[in-house]
Amino acid sequence: MGGLFELVASKADGAIVHSLEDKSTKFISSRQHNFSHLESIEVYTQRENVNLVDVFKAMDASKETLPSEKDSAAIKKYFEKVYPEMDFERVYTSDMKKMVKWFSVLKKNDIELKLRDEEAVEGDEEKAIAEEATDNEPTAAEVVAEEKGEEETKVAPKKKASKKKES
Repeated sequence: MGGLFELVASKADGAIVHSLEDKSTKFISSRQHNFSHLESIEVYTQRENVNLVDVFKAMDASKETLPSEKDSAAIKKYFEKVYPEMDFERVYTSDMKKMVKWFSVLKKNDIELKLRDEEAVEGDEEKAIAEEATDNEPTAAEVVAEEKGEEETKVAPKKKASKKKES
């Protein structure tokens, strides 16, 4: 189960999330699934790793049209033009496909592409205006990505047999 979700509420044993793709809201257990905040995902480059949001900003600023998620060669050529600093030996095509898919989902849902650090740098006046706004769209920092992973197999502890009474 993978995809992009808006974090509605977190609990000790999981999270209540709203899917950005099918608009459903559900509880997902942290025992079976792994979550990563979008702002915590980094991409390998030829120098230092960059945040995924930085790659999304470059994609947003680019005049290139988004390639089909199914065309691996077109996706690689797209990123060579849009983000040439990317380390193409360590960033797999499957990761680039996921970036294209996630970017299109974020754009379709009008999610603002910025990090929490950028929010803290903004002036108090801008914060006051943002708080007064009735349309509170989540930022990329408030979106979580559920990563596909193998579910752990849980084995229930064996019950001890009760002792027989001797008479």
